[in-house]
Amino acid sequence: MTAEKRERGLVIIPTYDELDNIQRAVRGVFDQALPLDILVVDDGSPDGTADLVESLMDEEDGLHLIRRSGKMGLGSAYRDGMRWALERDYDYIFEMDADLSHDPKYLPELFWRLKDYDVVLGSRYVQGVNVVNWPLGRLLLSWFANLYSRVITGLHVYDSTSGFKVFKRSVLESIDLDCVRSDGYAFQIEMVFRAWKLGFKVKEISITFVERRSGISKMSKGVIWEAVWMVWYLRVMSMLGRL
Repeated sequence: MTAEKRERGLVIIPTYDELDNIQRAVRGVFDQALPLDILVVDDGSPDGTADLVESLMDEEDGLHLIRRSGKMGLGSAYRDGMRWALERDYDYIFEMDADLSHDPKYLPELFWRLKDYDVVLGSRYVQGVNVVNWPLGRLLLSWFANLYSRVITGLHVYDSTSGFKVFKRSVLESIDLDCVRSDGYAFQIEMVFRAWKLGFKVKEISITFVERRSGISKMSKGVIWEAVWMVWYLRVMSMLGRL
C-alpha cells in the first residue's frame, strides 16, 4: 500500500540587508506547530544576511536559500521562490516579510483557513486599522492606496497590498508567473487580482502589523507609481480578456 502523501508548506522570505531580523523571523516560523519549510531569497545583501542564513541551515533541515546577484525587486524574488516551490511539490506557499512586521503567530490561522479558501491574506484593514508605529502620512498613503485599488479593479479586498499571505499550489499553477509584470508592492495586488479573476476564493483575516524593529523600509516613489498605474493595467487587461 502506498503511504499517503504528507502535505507541506513553504514560507518564502525575500531579504535585502535583514541581518538583524532574519534569525528571529526563521525561529518564529519554526516555532509554529506546522509542516512548514522556509526559503530565503536574498538579493546580494552586503550586510551578510545570506551568510547567516547559510550557517542556520546547518541547524535547520527545513531552511533553504536562494542567493541572487543584486537587488532585482520584490516581485522577482517571489516569482523565483514560487517557481522553486512548485518544482519541489509544496502544497501551500506563503509570503512573509523578514522584518518581523508580520508576526509568525498568525501562520496557523492562515494555514487553517485554506480548508475553505484558495488564497488567504493577513489584512491590516479588514477590521478597522491595525497598524502600529507608522507615521500618519504613511498610514494614510497605504489605506488610500488600498481603497484606490479596490475601486479601480473591483477586487473586494481591503488590504490587497498585504505581503503576508498564502496560496494553494493550484493557484500558482494556474497563474503564468512569466506574465506577472510588477515588482514592487503592486506585485501583491496583481497576484491576488489574477487569482480572483481565475475564480479562486480569497479570504482576509485580521492581523496587527507592527513597523519593522530595525533596518530600512524598501518603500520608494518608484514602488508607489508602479502601483498607481498597475491597477489600471489590470482593469484594462481584464476587460479585454487578456489576463
